[in-house]
Amino acid sequence: MTEEKEPTEKEEEDAVEASKEEPVEVAQEEPVEGAEDESMEGTEETGGREFAFAMAPVVRIMKEELDNDKMIRSRVKVEMNLWLEKVCRKISNIMNRSEYTMVETDDFKTAIEPFEMIDDVEGERHRIVATLEKIKQDCDSLIRDVDRKFITYPGPPTTQVTLEDEESEGE
Repeated sequence: MTEEKEPTEKEEEDAVEASKEEPVEVAQEEPVEGAEDESMEGTEETGGREFAFAMAPVVRIMKEELDNDKMIRSRVKVEMNLWLEKVCRKISNIMNRSEYTMVETDDFKTAIEPFEMIDDVEGERHRIVATLEKIKQDCDSLIRDVDRKFITYPGPPTTQVTLEDEESEGE
């Protein structure tokens, strides 16, 4: 069992200073006024725009997962925030289908199941591709065996007899 040591006053002051340096945007829900606003959604810049999620935590998570030498364009930050909003809305709509007044954890888990299965689907795709590659190698091996065991001699060209030719000869 490892014990977590409590931060010293110096560490707490450093954490407060670091949080002051990072700009935090207030998360407010955007009013929906029709399809016209949705078409403009992808063209607006961050200036004056209100997002469903605060930008700083979203960017912080992105930076945690990216290499240190990577920089993130502001447009990517905006698009990530918009995508997270879209996913949140989809999940909420699925949870809204519940026949009960109270949304429970089971409703949430059912709603996020397709998103959680993405890794499983990707793994299944890799497994299928590997199996097909193995089948392809087996086919190539069989072709080589046939070519090796059944030697073909160059000779006069042979004519292929079709099913229609055989029927006409039999009459």
